[in-house]
Amino acid sequence: MRLSQMLLVTLREDPVEAEIPSHKLLLRAGYIRRIGSGIYAYLPMMWRVLKKVSQIVREEMDATGAQECLLPQLQPSELWKESGRWDTYTKAEGIMFALIDRQKRELGLGPTHEEVITTVAKDMIRSYRQLPLNLYQIQTKFRDEIRPRFGLMRGREFIMKDAYSFHTDHESLKKTYQAMDQAYRNMFSRSGLEFRAVEADSGAIGGSGSQEFMVLADAGEDEILYTEDGKYSANVEKAVSLPPDLEPSPYNTYEKLETPNTSTIDTLCQFLKCSATSVVKNVLYQIVYDNGMTVLVLVSIRGDQDVNEVKLQNELVKLADQYDATTVLALTVPEVATQEKWASKPLPLGYMAPDLADDYIKSAKDIAPQFLRLVDQTAVELKNFTTGSNESGYHVVGANWGEQFQLPKLVVDVRKASPGDRAIHDPNQTLKSARGIEVGHIFQLGTKYSSAMGATYTSEQGEEIPLCMGCYGVGVSRLAQAAVEQSYDKDGIIWPVAIAPYHVIITIPNVGDTQQMAAAEKLYTQLNEAGIETLLDDRNERAGVKFKDADLIGIPYRIVTGRSLKDGKVEVVERATHKSTELSLEEVLPTLKQWIDTALRTV
Repeated sequence: MRLSQMLLVTLREDPVEAEIPSHKLLLRAGYIRRIGSGIYAYLPMMWRVLKKVSQIVREEMDATGAQECLLPQLQPSELWKESGRWDTYTKAEGIMFALIDRQKRELGLGPTHEEVITTVAKDMIRSYRQLPLNLYQIQTKFRDEIRPRFGLMRGREFIMKDAYSFHTDHESLKKTYQAMDQAYRNMFSRSGLEFRAVEADSGAIGGSGSQEFMVLADAGEDEILYTEDGKYSANVEKAVSLPPDLEPSPYNTYEKLETPNTSTIDTLCQFLKCSATSVVKNVLYQIVYDNGMTVLVLVSIRGDQDVNEVKLQNELVKLADQYDATTVLALTVPEVATQEKWASKPLPLGYMAPDLADDYIKSAKDIAPQFLRLVDQTAVELKNFTTGSNESGYHVVGANWGEQFQLPKLVVDVRKASPGDRAIHDPNQTLKSARGIEVGHIFQLGTKYSSAMGATYTSEQGEEIPLCMGCYGVGVSRLAQAAVEQSYDKDGIIWPVAIAPYHVIITIPNVGDTQQMAAAEKLYTQLNEAGIETLLDDRNERAGVKFKDADLIGIPYRIVTGRSLKDGKVEVVERATHKSTELSLEEVLPTLKQWIDTALRTV
């Protein structure tokens, strides 16, 4: 392609709306243009990148025996109500674009396709002989993000590969899950990315287990905790660890003490000269279930630990049926203004005890009359602990479960693992932290959707059994930007060879020089005919502008038909290293072919 004929407009300054390097560079280099909040046009160079990523994904999926299809983006609300996710996606998480058509029917623009594919399976899969089956698609998805940001990282419209597998049992699902795990590793390796597979929370998708694939980058939205022995890695939302060792309480007898101005753990421990590991702190949450019921949750946890709200919400979803509900719409730490809606009197904030009286809750039909009391495992083992007294300005010391306080019946693991914690699999290993960009996620769904939607198969024994399912997603457009976020320098993008829009750019410093033009045209024809995708910068621009644009757009190799032509040579520059090599015109094709083939083989 000739740059003089291409839609390419580069910018010298960073766009004001761009926050992270990859977003800035994709806009500056003319790959994307913002059309609206979280909505971007993929321009010709970007579309070439996306097609290459899609092809790598397609080849790896096809190699596993998966079959490509295309599912509707417009989805009837009835399917989502059948699975129980309509309220979750339109109200709780609020990420689905919902609309009403002229026949007054509710529809949603698909953020994901579990319901649609389960409906297809329900209609078409009859016998165990048809299983296992894995179907995938590559298409645009939609999410009504509260705050779209970071360009293609968190947009309201994005390209995704999603696959769904169907099985007779969990053992069959595990085989496909492992095949997808390997296929995903192949996809990201072939795309030239440094990544890490981590344990993850299944979120609104659900299922018994899931794994995320994170591209390592400083601007990543997710925190990853891992051990250097390579045996453990997890998203911080899912991570587990051993808490620091307990320090004995200095108080051996139960006593109520005046503790003025000690509403935080730090101020309390300084005042009482005790360790936070000997304190039980009590954290109040307000949740709203999908039936409108408000429940006040009191979590007792060791004073040096924090609550992982993702883990907590998962525990509360498990308890939803106790309140005739199915899922949690909202989980918040109630502020003073919110407390007034349900609190019958002012709360002793900072001084609450595990037995905070239920009469703090107003009597109302949509408010549960009692606190839901949970205790984290870290607090269960404490002896002679310090905690609140339910009176502002006072705490109690030397308290014990089963004596001064009744241990809550619901013992849970809701603590947040942190860098520096000891690993469970090997206490000699400590958790390290890294930032990551999620580009893939695989789930073992089990029968969550098939049971809810009546998708069954007939077993060999003639029984009707719910299909066992898996789900596997790759963010195609997100992956492309993640590659930029992982690989750039002060001059611009450094594309991995496998997904670069072009392999080579030929820069002609002076288009008025017939010798430079002739050499460039000859190389341009030779390289393209040999399958090396080549750009020809034949614009009537200054050489400096062309060099800057070549670095900015990030093409892996640049050929310069400059002064060395008098010796029958051209300069070849590797974008990643800026290493410059002079090659004769005859050496250019075989040398570049070797370099490109080597780059593609090593990923």
